[in-house]
Amino acid sequence: MSLTALIAAYGYYAVFLGTFIEGETVLVLGGIAAHRGYLDLSWVIVAAFTGSLLGDQLYFFLGRRYGHAILARFPVLQPKAHQMQRLVERYHMPLILGVRFLYGLRMVGPMVIGMSAVPALQFVGLNAFGALIWAVAVVAAGYAFSNVLEALMPQIRHYEEYLFIGVLVAGILVWLIRRARSGA
Repeated sequence: MSLTALIAAYGYYAVFLGTFIEGETVLVLGGIAAHRGYLDLSWVIVAAFTGSLLGDQLYFFLGRRYGHAILARFPVLQPKAHQMQRLVERYHMPLILGVRFLYGLRMVGPMVIGMSAVPALQFVGLNAFGALIWAVAVVAAGYAFSNVLEALMPQIRHYEEYLFIGVLVAGILVWLIRRARSGA
C-alpha cells in the first residue's frame, strides 16, 4: 500500500489522534493532504477541532481531579505548571483561547486551568472556540504551504511522498528535541 493510499485511508484518524495529543505537525500534514486531494479540507478541520477539543477537555478534567497528584508524580512539569498558574490567575480567558498556540504548554496548560477556579462550563465554551480557531489556522497554513510548493515546483506530484515523509520526520525531530530540552 502506498503512502498516499494510507493517507487517504487513515488520514482523518491520524489528524484526530495527533491533535488529541499534541498536533501541529500532523495538522500541517493534514492541510497538505487536503490540498493534494487525498483528504477533504472540511473534514480535516473537523477532525482537528474534535481531537484538540477532546484532548484539552481531558487534560482539564484530569487537572481538576488529579492535578496535584500528577504534578507530584512528574516534577519535571512543575516549572511549567507554576508559570501557567500565574498566567491563569491574571489572564484566564485569553489563555484558554490561546493555550494551544503556546510553545510547550499544550498538555500542562489545560491541566493547570483545571486545577484553578475557572468554571468547567466557561472552559468548555472558550476551549471550543480556541480549538476552532487553531484548527482552521493550522490546517490553512498546511494548505497554503502546499499551494506555495506547487507554484514553485509544478512537478511536485512526483515528489509528494518525499514531502510528506520529510515534514513528518521534521515534526518528529522537533518533538524529540522539545522533549529532550524540557527533560520529559
